[in-house]
Amino acid sequence: MVSSAKRNKPRWQRRKEARPDEILAAALELFTRYGYAATRLADVAARAGVSKGTLYLYFPNKAELFKALVRRALLPNLAEAEAQAARFCGSSRELLGQLVGQFARAVVDSPLSGIPKLVISEAGNFPEIARFYFEEVIQRVQRLVESILARGMRRGEFRRIDTALAWRVVVAPLVLQVLWKHSFQAYEGEPARLERYVAAHLDLLFHGLAKEPAA
Repeated sequence: MVSSAKRNKPRWQRRKEARPDEILAAALELFTRYGYAATRLADVAARAGVSKGTLYLYFPNKAELFKALVRRALLPNLAEAEAQAARFCGSSRELLGQLVGQFARAVVDSPLSGIPKLVISEAGNFPEIARFYFEEVIQRVQRLVESILARGMRRGEFRRIDTALAWRVVVAPLVLQVLWKHSFQAYEGEPARLERYVAAHLDLLFHGLAKEPAA
């Protein structure tokens, strides 16, 4: 049985190794709820159950806290998608469909959706975080999607397209769903299920990518 003295210890005393994860979880919650500008490090520390001084031991300022959150929460999903694409042996259509669906479930349909929404809404006032997100997330997404589109063209699965622009068409509906979720979904009578939305997106996408039959 856990003694009352041990049970009543603050979280920062009980689990030193868990502090960064607890701080990042608190940061995600507050960033998503209040936005980047309105989130104070003192509030993040309080939500995580640590002192503000303890928070500064791990994250020297709010920008570095946000960058750490993106790297811990989003980049592992992206790295797994890149690895999956590298080892995939099926059709490019199947690969693209799988990755779009996985991203929708892992990010769009989770609290992580607050991160891209925050960047879009506050990029003008905080160019540092916008540039960071562009370089570490968006450009990697671009390279990944372009590589799959190019793969499909090489294999004769997709028609010839301008991949430098078409990748945006692939991801744009997912970005819209993120914005919709955090802005308008509460006013819908019955929000559309994410699976239906992704299916509609892929249906339109693959009809647009389909190679025209030979004359």
